[in-house]
Amino acid sequence: MAQSLNTKVDLTIKGTSFHGLNEYGSIMIGDKAFEFYNQRDVNKFIQIPWEEVDYVIASVMFKGHYIPRYAIRTKKNGTYTFASKEPKKVLRAINKYVDSNHMVRSLTFFDVVKRNIKSIFKSKKK
Repeated sequence: MAQSLNTKVDLTIKGTSFHGLNEYGSIMIGDKAFEFYNQRDVNKFIQIPWEEVDYVIASVMFKGHYIPRYAIRTKKNGTYTFASKEPKKVLRAINKYVDSNHMVRSLTFFDVVKRNIKSIFKSKKK
């Protein structure tokens, strides 16, 4: 059984973790950490202390009307991707503990394609 890092919980919401296979459970945001607990297996959990969070990356579509998923990039352990029913609530709760300069939008599909085309033409000029 996992022991929570938080002493005060701001938000608890059902969510999905995309770390490996999809896992369904609860996302808990508190004063010390971002936590995800699997609903079926208590031994599968993710705890990310706020000191360890480097960036929060949101996938924004339709000019901010739809946010399908968001990711938390840590300083040492990589990127963890999550989704929830109300992602705007989750991101607002995270914004209390993570600096706004470290909350960014991910690149769109067309931005990625445009960047790759530019890099192809730059490499041919060299």
